[in-house]
Amino acid sequence: MINRIGDRQRGAVAAVLGAMLATMVAAQPAAAEELTRVSFMEPIHSLFYAPLYAADGKGFFAEEGIKVDFAVSQGSDKATAALLSGSADVVLVGPETAVYIAGGRSPVKTKIFSGLTATDGSFLMGREGTAGAAADGSFDWSALKGATIMSWRKGSAPALFMEAALRKAGLDPETDVTLVTNTAIPARVGAFMAGIADYGTFFEPDVSRIEAEGKAKALANVGGAVGRIDYTVFVATDPFIAQHPDIIQGWTDAIARGLAWTASADPAEVAGVLAPYFPGVDQGLLAESVVRHRTAGIWKTSPLVEPAAIDGLQTLLTEAGILKPEARVAYEDVVATRFAEAAPKAVAAK
Repeated sequence: MINRIGDRQRGAVAAVLGAMLATMVAAQPAAAEELTRVSFMEPIHSLFYAPLYAADGKGFFAEEGIKVDFAVSQGSDKATAALLSGSADVVLVGPETAVYIAGGRSPVKTKIFSGLTATDGSFLMGREGTAGAAADGSFDWSALKGATIMSWRKGSAPALFMEAALRKAGLDPETDVTLVTNTAIPARVGAFMAGIADYGTFFEPDVSRIEAEGKAKALANVGGAVGRIDYTVFVATDPFIAQHPDIIQGWTDAIARGLAWTASADPAEVAGVLAPYFPGVDQGLLAESVVRHRTAGIWKTSPLVEPAAIDGLQTLLTEAGILKPEARVAYEDVVATRFAEAAPKAVAAK
């Protein structure tokens, strides 16, 4: 899927514009000719992935010779299917997909090479008058007993984390609550605002939009209730990694810089860089969302996905009845560490 920018149609353009264009091209910086397009899919488009957009908007990818071709898959399962079929070079997905593939029958295997988020970035939202919220801003998850909650596709990362939060509160996801899991991702906000479910989990900027409409209020971060387990990671196939280690290293280095910049820059400045990726969203809301994510500790401080994260994830999968205990996979079968391990040194040299 990767290709050098300008390789296609270069001959035709030269024939039309002749020597004048040749002179103009010769005067351009070499870097413009060296950028490599990488086909990329994200499961949803969310401010949850802000360090990714910051890496692109601040030019960190370009400095690594990469031009990211963004696409939204509407789910990790669809992004993974695109990856395995060769329709995407790199995908951002829940790490559970790499576990499924490592233990599955696919002849093409994948590896996580960089992390992005340290835990679930979705927020539980409740309508006015719903139970659980305390005056000090805390939330009692056990108050959800008997409630109808808009969740996500069964087996997906947001569904797994939501179920884990319920279990930690002593609730059985199968019997103590009603989880709505069959609403298509693009329809979730509209369905919730129309009255489906008492509670729902959403990512930014949808959280701020729903609050601005006065339809519900953010009550708690789901990841905060579960703990730190890598939630979204960058994945590529083993053949792609073997054939393009420079692309994978450059991508990881750009993400490391994006994580560092997003963590330290003024929220208003971050919002300004993110604004082109969220047209129509007020920059004030974007800045508030940045603060909300920072406060919750949602973004990683390093792109390295640690063994404890994969172990914790597989525990969630076994508790949910999705992964049999004997089917757990080895860390090294899921994660390629060398790129994230090399990133700090490369970033320090920038």
